Amino acid sequence: MPQQEEFIIITGLSGAGKSLAIRAFEDMNYFCVDNLLPALIPKFAQICAHSQVKKVALVIDIRGKQFFKDLISALSEINKYGFKYKILFLEASDEVLVRRFSETRRKHPLSSGGRILDGIKAERRQLEEIKGMADKVIDTGALTPNHLRKELGSLFIPSRGGKPINITIVSFGYKYGIPLDADLVYDVRFLPNPYYLEKLRNLTGNNDSVMDYVLKSPHTKKFMKKLFDFNKFLIPEFVKEGKSHLTIAIGCTGGRHRSIVMGNELARFLQQNKYRVRVEHRDLKK
Repeated sequence: MPQQEEFIIITGLSGAGKSLAIRAFEDMNYFCVDNLLPALIPKFAQICAHSQVKKVALVIDIRGKQFFKDLISALSEINKYGFKYKILFLEASDEVLVRRFSETRRKHPLSSGGRILDGIKAERRQLEEIKGMADKVIDTGALTPNHLRKELGSLFIPSRGGKPINITIVSFGYKYGIPLDADLVYDVRFLPNPYYLEKLRNLTGNNDSVMDYVLKSPHTKKFMKKLFDFNKFLIPEFVKEGKSHLTIAIGCTGGRHRSIVMGNELARFLQQNKYRVRVEHRDLKK
């Protein structure tokens, strides 16, 4: 029986962007089904195998009722049809989800006529187990539809050449919170801070003057060597484990100076080592 190339389970919190995600997968030429009952997954996989469908994306969420019991048992059945699956989990903060439901005037599926926030919290509890099984977690709170589409494209469109893992480096400011989808987090608040120099304060880590100021410190040079060595060792171990996506977050206080410099430097190092790398400066304009 032919091996399924891509069998993606899209799940996560209501209002986190699953409908946008499934449309993005359609544009990437996946055969897509929204809101398939979990109990039907094994039969659906069998049909796909006989039809030689090569790329499948399914939205499975709380609307399917008996969510965990049926979904987890159904996923265990997929392997016997020669398929390997990946789970993509979408989430956002309570504040973002409440705002989205309020703007669209939609009812949360678990609110039962009560407060939207109560439904969101109940759903989070029910989704804890499947989130722990996810291959990739994406926080859509700060993503526009176009940014989400690009993120999914970078994760699921195969790269030509290079090594078999997609790496996203996110610079951020701790004052705005740690990225929820980070696999690795590095804190660079101990490095020299350009914010305290008036001539550099209003610039960013993409500016040569800021970059030179941060990189000239012996402390920075020592840290960079350890950072590069650590990632040179660690990333191949993730690849051996079968991980195909890795998000590395690098944070400073405001996310505009040190974290950007370090993010750019780490990206250059990894690109020199033939990794496919995407860089996002999350808090650059804040």
